[in-house]
Amino acid sequence: MPLTELDTPAQTVIYPDSDGKPMADNTLQFRWIVTIVGGLESLFADDPNVFIAGDLLWYPVEGNNKIRNAPDALVAFGRPKGDRGSYRQWEEGGIAPQVVFEVLSPGNTRREMDEKLGFYDRHGVEEYYLYDPDRGRLRGWQRRQGQMAEIISMRGWISPRLGVQFDLDGVDLCLTGPDGRRFASYLEVAQRAAGAEQRAVAEFLARQAAEQRAEAEAGARRQAEQRAVGAEQRAEGAEQRAVGAEQRAATAEKRAKAQAAARRKAEQRAAEAEVELARLRALLESQTGGRPN
Repeated sequence: MPLTELDTPAQTVIYPDSDGKPMADNTLQFRWIVTIVGGLESLFADDPNVFIAGDLLWYPVEGNNKIRNAPDALVAFGRPKGDRGSYRQWEEGGIAPQVVFEVLSPGNTRREMDEKLGFYDRHGVEEYYLYDPDRGRLRGWQRRQGQMAEIISMRGWISPRLGVQFDLDGVDLCLTGPDGRRFASYLEVAQRAAGAEQRAVAEFLARQAAEQRAEAEAGARRQAEQRAVGAEQRAEGAEQRAVGAEQRAATAEKRAKAQAAARRKAEQRAAEAEVELARLRALLESQTGGRPN
């Protein structure tokens, strides 16, 4: 049975991951795209439900691969981080990127940028920022009452969605996060990291030197304390020897005094004995009339 038109399978729509156009037309545009995307990724690094991409094709309508655009930077709140070949809105819970950035290059035409603004207006973007690095011009649009309205002044403007403050420093775009840190190029980030690393090394070496000095001082104190203890012990030993000498001297003095007293008693007894002997002799003579026996 031949296939009829109703039996013909529907043709699969292919959504290319590239539109064949370069990400940037020159190094200046490329540097600013990388700076903006990198700053946004750093700002929302801890939020798993903020998807950020640069130069990624966005297909807002399922079944139509002709309706597409590739913002230089896009932010989709409520979508998980992760790699994608393109942003197919029907596969992203129907969520359109809420914030987009475009960095103007000399090759961009007025008509092309008007078409981009119309695309973002039709497909639900809430905030759109356009920066011209060659002329130092900054413009922005915010969705109000269902359509994109231009922001009157971008100097000091704070994005309601991002919390990022916009300004210009000469012709350079200044984007400052809620934490006060300014978006920086890869080179500036690397230089900051190198500076921070050098400061960390210097602080480590300073702490190490301070610890070594503290250890040396503690060692000197311990040695001084040991010397003091040794001197005290020697002084105690000398004092003990002096006390012993005094005790020995006192004992010797006592013995000398006792010996002297004993000699005096002996001398006294000898004197008494001589007196007694003399008395006895006298008595004997008186009894014998002085005659010899």
